[in-house]
Amino acid sequence: MASLSSLLCAVLFIHSTVSCYAAGPNHKKKHLALFVFGDSLFDPGNNQYLSRSIREPSTKWPYGETYFKHPTGRFSDGRLVPDFIAQFANLPILPPYLQNGDHQFTNGANFASAGAGVLAHTNPKVINLPTQLSYFKAVVKSLKNELGDKKAKVLSNAVYLFSMGGNDYIGLHYQNPNVTQSYQTQYVKMVIGNLTNTLKEVYILGGRKIAFQNAGPLGCTPNDRARNAQPGGGCAEVVSAMARQHNRALSVALKKLESTLPGFKYSTFNYYNALLGRVNKPSKYEFKEGKVACCGNGAYRASGCGGGFSGKEKFEVCSNPAEYVWFDGAHTTERANRQLAELMWNGPPTITGPYNVKQLFGCTI
Repeated sequence: MASLSSLLCAVLFIHSTVSCYAAGPNHKKKHLALFVFGDSLFDPGNNQYLSRSIREPSTKWPYGETYFKHPTGRFSDGRLVPDFIAQFANLPILPPYLQNGDHQFTNGANFASAGAGVLAHTNPKVINLPTQLSYFKAVVKSLKNELGDKKAKVLSNAVYLFSMGGNDYIGLHYQNPNVTQSYQTQYVKMVIGNLTNTLKEVYILGGRKIAFQNAGPLGCTPNDRARNAQPGGGCAEVVSAMARQHNRALSVALKKLESTLPGFKYSTFNYYNALLGRVNKPSKYEFKEGKVACCGNGAYRASGCGGGFSGKEKFEVCSNPAEYVWFDGAHTTERANRQLAELMWNGPPTITGPYNVKQLFGCTI
């Protein structure tokens, strides 16, 4: 079997010309698609279709109450960032890839899975990134059977949206709270290396336009505030520091890929700063609460929303999720998601760059 590096060498002989513009009325003339890889921040409900004895809390009320009016498996009261991105691009909201029924893969697919990591061992019970990549390969095969040679244009014009890495660092921190700085650096390199290899495989399969939501302020979730109580209720710094290190390394890796892979274009949304700003100064963004979750129990309402994984925990629910940044102990409300999605879609280069997602959809390959 040819190695990944050998396949890339072959691909590099193909010359591509790329032009990008702010997507306007003209961008509707070509078919658009969105492929989503990610964790619970992007999971539309894939995990509910896994063979597990414990059902996800996100399949229970009050999840989904704001927009869908029923639980969908999304960890929010309503839509997630990929749902908004799809709607901004005039695409339907993508259903879970594992959901039964016919799928219009010409519109894309959402493979994201709550708890998923870049590394296969981070959470083997869910759909890790290697498995999500294998699902994408199956979709490419399906598109080839359906569209023939036209599938290449669908894949090259599509945007590939990623939110991955947070669970790898949270898992490391929980397993080894006293992990050394040198091992943290080594671990980040391992995560970024695996992410880079995945992007290279997506490129070989035809993907050219990559959009990343970088790692958030992991130590500032209600869950981590409660687990790692700091003086004055501050964030857990160790895990947030790993997220920042990851984000710096990701930026370097994406720039390198752009310089070596013809036609490769990318967008990085600074989710870390955008979310942290809303957590620290909620009123600036028209929220009333940035630290306590809308739904849950205990300190910061950090756990138990929907009854927790046992389904038996008692919990409280706020009267208006739109006033809160956090819906549960680790996931944002629909209103926060909309604000974040708007920044990813059409934010300035200081927040989302070197292209925003609207511009990526406007790139012609």
